[in-house]
Amino acid sequence: MVASRTQIGIIAGGLMIFGLGLTLYKSLSLGLPLLPEKYQDVWTVESKISFYPTDGPVEVTLSLPEDNNGWVILNENFASSGFGFTVANGDQKRDAQWTKQTVSDFTTVYYKTQVYDQDAARRPQGLSTNLSELPRLTDTQSKAFDLFVAQLQEKSSSQSTFVSLLLQEFAGGSNQDVQFILSDLHDSKVNVIRYLLTYAGIPSHPIRGIQLEDGRRRQVLSTLLEAFVDDEWRILNPADGSAGMPENFYLWKRGEDAVLTVLGGEKSSLEFALVKNSVPIRTVVSMEQRSEEFALLDFSIYALPVEQQGIFKGLLLIPVAALVVVFMRIVVGLSTSGTFMPILIALALIQTTLLVGLTIFLMVVGVGLWIRSYLSHMNLLLVSRVASVVIVVILLMAAIAILSYKLGIDQALTVTFFPTIILAWTIERMSILWEEEGGHEVFIQGGGSLLVAVLAYLVMSNRYIEHLTFNFPELLLTLLGVILLMGKYTGYRLSELYRFREMKKLV
Repeated sequence: MVASRTQIGIIAGGLMIFGLGLTLYKSLSLGLPLLPEKYQDVWTVESKISFYPTDGPVEVTLSLPEDNNGWVILNENFASSGFGFTVANGDQKRDAQWTKQTVSDFTTVYYKTQVYDQDAARRPQGLSTNLSELPRLTDTQSKAFDLFVAQLQEKSSSQSTFVSLLLQEFAGGSNQDVQFILSDLHDSKVNVIRYLLTYAGIPSHPIRGIQLEDGRRRQVLSTLLEAFVDDEWRILNPADGSAGMPENFYLWKRGEDAVLTVLGGEKSSLEFALVKNSVPIRTVVSMEQRSEEFALLDFSIYALPVEQQGIFKGLLLIPVAALVVVFMRIVVGLSTSGTFMPILIALALIQTTLLVGLTIFLMVVGVGLWIRSYLSHMNLLLVSRVASVVIVVILLMAAIAILSYKLGIDQALTVTFFPTIILAWTIERMSILWEEEGGHEVFIQGGGSLLVAVLAYLVMSNRYIEHLTFNFPELLLTLLGVILLMGKYTGYRLSELYRFREMKKLV
């Protein structure tokens, strides 16, 4: 026993010292601040270009983000195996070009950049004020354009009000003229709005960019419009009818030119993965310049593809939640339904928010227990019973999602983030516990699980914890050392001290 304690102590001490040492090294040598207040929100945007080759040479051209879009580009990286690569600088534009003589299999090339928002009040910077060309319209389409534009001009007093009414009609979607024009032209909403603006004598052009959302994968370009209204350029959002640049919209390209061109390939796609990190700009630049010098000792995960960065941003918080569970069970002595089920609940709460998540969990488990009690009277086999509960849980989650959507409660749509199988097993375990130990024990373990899950959620959603785990993942070694030490704890739990408080008075 003594040898085991000594061994665990040595291992735990070594892990804690090693983790803290690496953290201090990165803070002092690489300049990574320990406090998030000193940080600038930096977005890592990774574009993935995929295609199937055809016969002949392959040439892939990607328009790179514009420099005058209000964002500062800290660095750019290009990845392509076996391709020739160049960056062509043209008249106010840059293009990345990948070329290869022969390609035999499905191929993917990458472009990654790190940017931060320098100008929150971005102003539109339009192109030529010449009217764009209209598609060839049939007589019926021309009459529909005439009638619709005339109706809006009759209701408006200026170009500004005309554009506002036009966007409102397309955002609502209930106008029969709008529905006819969209169905008859067989074109996108953005293009149809542009055609109508041109028909009314208002110059416009598309602007494409990415709506930045932390952790999003397989994001595609969104399209806005820039229109010359009342002698000034204005940005219009056809999706909701609003005016102005949306928040966290990273403008990629202005004008009608293609963003991606693939010669010698087919079925090409352009997708984006996004991650937001709180990183000082000076640190990012420093790490890029000194990456070779510190490659062996820098254990940050910035070098990973952005999709993996987004995944690890959540995974690195799980050990913190595990520490909370271990402390509450071993030191405090709290009972939970399942050892690490509170972690899964906490992960779901991060996506659903605390109050909404707890409400959904209690509703699903409560109804599930009632249905499970009915199934117990049928004397079903365990596998069939659990499978039935899984189906019931899925139906309950679907019902909650549909009902919340009808009522306009968008937050409840996040019910899908709850682990279905775990919920089903929780209902099964609590039902058996109810039959064997009674409702009091179910309340104790269920309440303990929710309490630990809420504590884990509060710790995991803390800004300082998120910052430390992502930028200093070596601190997990220190957590491991602490957990190993708690694993050898054999003293009284805090709940036992309260339980035996009367005995202490007798002594």
